[in-house]
Amino acid sequence: MSNTAIVTDSTAYLPSDQIEQSGITVVPLTVSFGDTSYQEEIDMSTASFYEMLKEVNDFPTTSQPSIGRFMEVFEELSKEYESIITIHLSSGISGTYQTAITAGEEVDGVEVYAFDSEISCAPQGYYALEAAKMAYEGETVDTILNRLEELKRHTRAYFIVDDLNHLHRGGRLNGAQALVGSLLQIKPILHFKDKLIVPFEKVRTSKKAWNRVFELFEEDAGTGASIRATVIHANRPEQAENIRSKLADAYPNADIDIGYFGPVIGTHLGEGGLGISWCKF
Repeated sequence: MSNTAIVTDSTAYLPSDQIEQSGITVVPLTVSFGDTSYQEEIDMSTASFYEMLKEVNDFPTTSQPSIGRFMEVFEELSKEYESIITIHLSSGISGTYQTAITAGEEVDGVEVYAFDSEISCAPQGYYALEAAKMAYEGETVDTILNRLEELKRHTRAYFIVDDLNHLHRGGRLNGAQALVGSLLQIKPILHFKDKLIVPFEKVRTSKKAWNRVFELFEEDAGTGASIRATVIHANRPEQAENIRSKLADAYPNADIDIGYFGPVIGTHLGEGGLGISWCKF
């Protein structure tokens, strides 16, 4: 039995079967419509979130887990484990990582190690699953954390949204003010850099933007390296499957699945966003 427990937050958007099989503990973030709050993936499914998004006039808000919630989780895990690795969405867009650190310092009987994914969604899930696999195999905390840092260096993710106003309103897009005035003329490719969401390139049309993303994917997948990739969508399953199928046919060395932007991340991206993440394993 592993001596190390693996925790992540709900923005990794791991499928329930993978969570169960890997033994990962998931701490949910919250999305609120007016005075009503929902724990994503628990009180509100992704499908119901996008339905509600169409029906309401007020812009939803999001919040991180409380320090008390983290302490409850860590204290429960301390009954079975000697150490905990807790993996979270980028500290540049959420205080979840720092809250986990603070909670870990308050809990006795277990060592808590926080890992800043510096990203979110599928790549965060890659790290959590790899950590869980290594923990099950009996690897040490240091070995696991070093492996996660290695994966981070080989992870890339790019996404394109229909409307940058969602990111700008939520304060998640650095430099958004320079782009808002040109929304109708450009289709920026976005990515995480230094823990923040920033424009990677400004492209005139969606088609050109996706062709550029495919070029970036080719740089890694075209080498024949073992690639794990995810096409991530905000309520656009058919478009995501078309992209997945295209890439899978072209790159047999890539294991490509489909993920999604759930309620919390979907709040800041809006409906219609699409992205691709990948990691060389």
